[in-house]
Amino acid sequence: MELGTEAKTLIGHTNFVFCLNYNPHSNLLVSGGFDETVRVWDVATGKSLKVLPAHSDPVTCVGFSHDGTLIVSRIWDADSGQCLKTLVDDDNPICSHVKFSPNSRFVLVSTQDSTIRLWNYNTSRCVKTYTGHTNRTYCIPACFSCTKRKYIISGSEDNKIYVWDLQTRKVMQVLEGHRDVVLAVATHPSKDIIASAAMEKDLTIRLWYDETGET
Repeated sequence: MELGTEAKTLIGHTNFVFCLNYNPHSNLLVSGGFDETVRVWDVATGKSLKVLPAHSDPVTCVGFSHDGTLIVSRIWDADSGQCLKTLVDDDNPICSHVKFSPNSRFVLVSTQDSTIRLWNYNTSRCVKTYTGHTNRTYCIPACFSCTKRKYIISGSEDNKIYVWDLQTRKVMQVLEGHRDVVLAVATHPSKDIIASAAMEKDLTIRLWYDETGET
């Protein structure tokens, strides 16, 4: 397919679409929108296969587990569409981003109380909490490192990127250079490289790495 050629138009959401992700086989898409629904789409036909309407707020993040059997916004069975788990904190802060761990045993949840929580969704227990960054207004994602050294990485409303040791929860590094809220972070699939992007006062994408080989 030539880049720039529209192959399919997927129609069904009744308010603007905020997030979407492919499943591992790339035959399904999951999307979330401000109509408070999660939708599962067949990529080949462009048809909506399921509508998961159980949210009462805009859906700002969706994704599949590594084997494609689960969907995270809440925890959904990808085949049946059944809601298996709802992870709720006592103070119920606004959830802005969720992501499965690489082995899909845990879910990383960013909330607008400047906290990131690692949940064991099988036991519905929060097992780790990461703090130090600022997140009270925007949907700021967090992600896992993909190398042997295990870190949590997040943007922040103080224009910085924060890197925590996954196990100890200690802030290992604070990366400075952006001039506005860091709204996007990504990790290289095999190297200790972080990509980040920021809002309109900055308008840059930056790559961060350590020449010594250490993040």
